[in-house]
Amino acid sequence: SGQKVCYGDLKNSCYKLAYFQDLSRRVGFQEARQACEIDGGALLSLESEAEQQLIENMLQNLTKSGSGISDGDFWIGLWRSDDGLATSRACPDLYQWADGSISLFRNWYTDEPSCGSEACVVMYHQPTANPGLGGPYLYQWNDDRCNMKH
Repeated sequence: SGQKVCYGDLKNSCYKLAYFQDLSRRVGFQEARQACEIDGGALLSLESEAEQQLIENMLQNLTKSGSGISDGDFWIGLWRSDDGLATSRACPDLYQWADGSISLFRNWYTDEPSCGSEACVVMYHQPTANPGLGGPYLYQWNDDRCNMKH
């Protein structure tokens, strides 16, 4: 399930947001990726600041819609293969888009990606969390363990 929003004037004209208040319905990265592909799409690739802003606006509208949305990060389609040779300095360059996009746009939170065992990327959505060094945990990106449920 999810909320599908389509625009007539963009290259990627449809987006589908899936948010589950029920923690038991949240899924890991690969499950989310497969769900998108079964639905004929792909996990989100963000190709510009303008597209990032569009998604932020959509999430704000979802929040305002009275669905009682609370803290819960959203998977996006950025990940890196589990390459044991990744040094922390090279690590940020190893991330790639699941749909093959070559966009170099990134919106990392301060001090992210932290790398190590965290290889899949979420867009932060934690409106009730106290802000950290990079400000509120809203809409910037964080690498997380791929088996985490979002």
